[in-house]
Amino acid sequence: MKKISFFLFVSLITMIKAQNVSDYKYISVPTEYPSLKETYGMDMILKKTLKSKKYIILPEQKSNWPQDALMNSCKVLNADILNEKSLLRNKISLQFKDCNNNVIYSEKSSSTIKEFEPGFQDAMKQAAAKLPVSNPSSDFSTEVIPSKEIIADKNNNSNTNQNKTTESKVNTAQKYSKGNLILQKIQIDKDQFILIDGNSSIPFATFRSTAKSDVFRVKLSSGESTLGYYENGNIIIEMPKGNDYSKEVFMAN
Repeated sequence: MKKISFFLFVSLITMIKAQNVSDYKYISVPTEYPSLKETYGMDMILKKTLKSKKYIILPEQKSNWPQDALMNSCKVLNADILNEKSLLRNKISLQFKDCNNNVIYSEKSSSTIKEFEPGFQDAMKQAAAKLPVSNPSSDFSTEVIPSKEIIADKNNNSNTNQNKTTESKVNTAQKYSKGNLILQKIQIDKDQFILIDGNSSIPFATFRSTAKSDVFRVKLSSGESTLGYYENGNIIIEMPKGNDYSKEVFMAN
């Protein structure tokens, strides 16, 4: 019982720490915002401010993310700008959500400037100015167990094993090799994964599902498009060779 209580206490402290936006270094900034018909340049102001406050801005396309962010999306906050409609003011809410879609930071701001573009830009400058500087501590970890999973299980050993399994899934990736080339498979979502050069962390190829099981549309780092598929547990890529294609086998390790 004491071990369970201690586990809950440590998990709660970790989750509280994760609520500080300054603990993160990665911010994903979208190209469109659901509540805005027009950004009026607010997105550019936000990006400029985030860079000045030492955050690393990530695009929506996850295949372009750094490896550590790909392997654990909970290291990334998602930015959003909401239009807080008002009759007399241009009013917005700047929000940041974690990987569980929880709002961990929200700042409302308004402007007395009535024209839309300068008014919204003024409101964004006010809201963004209050953002703290990125300062992730060395022991900060967003690899926490969601609160709904923090359950005082009757079997404490089962709880411990579950935590280790979760951490293992985050920190491991399937590897494939061809000669001296070693690639890591990073699953982005159920319909997409990428192979990354394990030595340089550079994307080698992006795979997207097709209507046929285990067959994928592949975009190579060179920009060329081709097909790939699984065969006996290995990954096969039809590599373009001039006007022809060659079958290259990447062995599962």
